[in-house]
Amino acid sequence: MLNIPVRNALIAAGALVILGAIARTQSPAQAPAAAPIVLHAARLLQVDTGTLLQPGEVLVEGDRIRAVGTSVDHPQGAKVIDLGNTTLLPGLIDVHVHLFLHPGAEDLQTVEESVPWRVILAEQAAKADLLAGFTAERDMGTEGAGSADTAVRNAIDQGIILGPRLRISGNAIDILGGHEDANRYNPAQHVLSNADYANSAAEIVAVMREQHKQGSDFAKIYETGPDKLIDGQFHTPYQYTEEQLAAAVAEGHRLGVVVGVHAMGEPGTLYAAQAGVVAIDHATQLSDETMRLMREKHIPAVPTFAIFEYFAEHAQSPAASRREHELLSYKIAEFGKQLAAGIPFAVGSDVGPFPHGAQARELELMVRFGMKPLAVLQADMIEGARVLGWENEIGQLKPGFLADIVAVPANPLEDIRVVERVSFVMKGGVVEKQ
Repeated sequence: MLNIPVRNALIAAGALVILGAIARTQSPAQAPAAAPIVLHAARLLQVDTGTLLQPGEVLVEGDRIRAVGTSVDHPQGAKVIDLGNTTLLPGLIDVHVHLFLHPGAEDLQTVEESVPWRVILAEQAAKADLLAGFTAERDMGTEGAGSADTAVRNAIDQGIILGPRLRISGNAIDILGGHEDANRYNPAQHVLSNADYANSAAEIVAVMREQHKQGSDFAKIYETGPDKLIDGQFHTPYQYTEEQLAAAVAEGHRLGVVVGVHAMGEPGTLYAAQAGVVAIDHATQLSDETMRLMREKHIPAVPTFAIFEYFAEHAQSPAASRREHELLSYKIAEFGKQLAAGIPFAVGSDVGPFPHGAQARELELMVRFGMKPLAVLQADMIEGARVLGWENEIGQLKPGFLADIVAVPANPLEDIRVVERVSFVMKGGVVEKQ
């Protein structure tokens, strides 16, 4: 008889095959059209410079951009798609998502829902994100579903299901009793952690090797634990020392991958910057020294305002709501200091606990709290592509880049909120939404 993990893996694989068959009958063609495509719109934004072309055209051949300008060649037999009064942009990028989470009690869903069921929900989440304009994402941990994200990524890459280009981590890495451990359950029930345990540098390396064997693209580490404000002062315990994180980064270099961290505040954020992680996610509290290192090493902060706002507005009690709003206010004030310090930023929403496909809200919040629209778009597309390791492939509308292109109504430099109303999505030369 098959053991439970093997049986569940087979069921999950079968679910993906069935879902793929459905996706092929309900979605546009999965292979790029043989004929070239010319996209025409009222505007095209060159994100790296902020130049707005009026009108804007893009020539797409296969999965790549061949030409960009106010007018491009229209090869014989090319299909012309006139998108009218819209602005063409590179596909949106979210560097902090959770495809295996959905709104509701996070701890309970990871305990009560089977891995095959969560794979089905992750497929739906990936589709929702893509159709919202997010053509590339970094999944920051399956929250107890192990390497199930490997199957989702591979199914997307093979055209079986719809979804963004993905960088995946499998489970996050955590200490015993740490941020994602099952700390408040009856110990006699032996409820599993939502992360993989590693309590030393040697154990971190061993876990990274196992995850890499199972298909991970990078390692996600929980560097800080429970957060609280006491008399206006932010407190969050660190989980790994700088030396331990440095061992993880060194192992990542050997494997050809990077290390991402959940790091809310000091001294964990400092240890992460000293170790040389790829980005500091949440980054609610950063010291002057941490920010100096982030500038020097070009380590972006990923604020994830959207999840903080969601928790504040959907708290289970008035007292919890007050705590969440107080934390959000503190975070906004610290963000102002970070902007003044000139550190780099990338855009990640932490979507999952709030509905997938709604995460463009993050860009609006970053503008509301102090960034210029162009700076936010550059953080999203150019810096996001770098965090994903695809800086020469995506994030810009340039010849040779992958044809990941979206259209939004009006001009995002005048109203960033238009990124929440994506009307056209192309990924790798394939029209996914029109």
